[in-house]
Amino acid sequence: MSEKEISIGLFGFGCVGQGLYDVLNHSQSLKASIDKICVKDSSKKRKIDMSYFTYDKTEVLKRDNLDVIVELIDDASEAFQIVSTALKNGVNVVTANKKMLAENFQELYELQEKHKVALLYEGSAGGSIPIIRNLEEYYDNELLSSFRGILNGTCNYILSRMELESKDYEAILKDAQSSGFAESNPWLDVGGFDTLYKTILLTVHSFGLVLKPEQVLNLGIQNITFDDIVYAREKGLRIKLIGTGYKSGKGFRVYVMPHFVEKTDELYNVIYEYNGVEVEGAFSCKQTFVGKGAGSHPTGSAVLSDISALTYNYKYGYKKLRKLGNGQGRIMNGELLDNDFPIKVYIRFKDKQELKDLEILSIEEEYRSSNTNYIVATVGLRSLFSLKGNKESKVFVCAI
Repeated sequence: MSEKEISIGLFGFGCVGQGLYDVLNHSQSLKASIDKICVKDSSKKRKIDMSYFTYDKTEVLKRDNLDVIVELIDDASEAFQIVSTALKNGVNVVTANKKMLAENFQELYELQEKHKVALLYEGSAGGSIPIIRNLEEYYDNELLSSFRGILNGTCNYILSRMELESKDYEAILKDAQSSGFAESNPWLDVGGFDTLYKTILLTVHSFGLVLKPEQVLNLGIQNITFDDIVYAREKGLRIKLIGTGYKSGKGFRVYVMPHFVEKTDELYNVIYEYNGVEVEGAFSCKQTFVGKGAGSHPTGSAVLSDISALTYNYKYGYKKLRKLGNGQGRIMNGELLDNDFPIKVYIRFKDKQELKDLEILSIEEEYRSSNTNYIVATVGLRSLFSLKGNKESKVFVCAI
């Protein structure tokens, strides 16, 4: 792009969309303006002039004066239609929709290649933390061995308050919903799916590995109770929902689940709505990035950073993806994904029948009472997939 003012077509004017509008208006160097905003609800009152808005997506997608399309809506299917159409039209796109990206990454990568356009998505993982750009640029030739991160502000906020205020999950969740820190339907967050999508994106940029959401284990915090917090507290630990990816032999291990974290761990003091990502390289050793993980202005600033990057024709190089599979994402069938390994976990349950589908290899500790039962055991990770997305299960699993 040249030094002329950038014209933006925006889809969505919710939390992040309004945040982008605010930070854009306070930008002192970027010459950019929002030309048109497409939204769904024509009855909703907006804080800016209604002449900006349209309710017909084609009115934005077919405009020939736009330099970039920014997609910030909730519906992943609709977002994919918008983004793919814009890419086919030869227009650069910025998005923060991690679900849409994780579910359609292969096709979106190929569209970028075919139509010679950029798709940037810094705001999709880690909120205000510039983790994707760092993985792409700073670690472009670094031999990364692992990443692990607290990637969901809602879950971290709930876990922090449960521990620090000695309250149970339901009470904190209800309060978080009323104060805007959790959705009315929090399943994508507390079920570990939001962290899953972000972990998949970090896996692409860390290792060049393209995975589908159904290939990766994700367990959430929806079944946690204060008993679990007490268990952790007595051992000087905290519980964090962590997305993990690391090399193992010739393969990779990638999964999402709650973890017990020690006081010496850099992620221990990442609390409330903050996110933290630890990256370990062969030469750079461990480095930790911490920042606001959610919110209107933090995520809006990440989106604005992508728009700014487009002014100097930036696009992801995908060097690791090209090296691993000649740019074809050959890991879609999971051939280098290792789900067959033992993992040590704490499992709290009500009835032992709830554990019938788990491959329990050994039990190190067992406790039973009238209120709660738990075991510390080594299990086969693949067997934990029986709990993935299971809303009926009341079992809580935490990695040790």
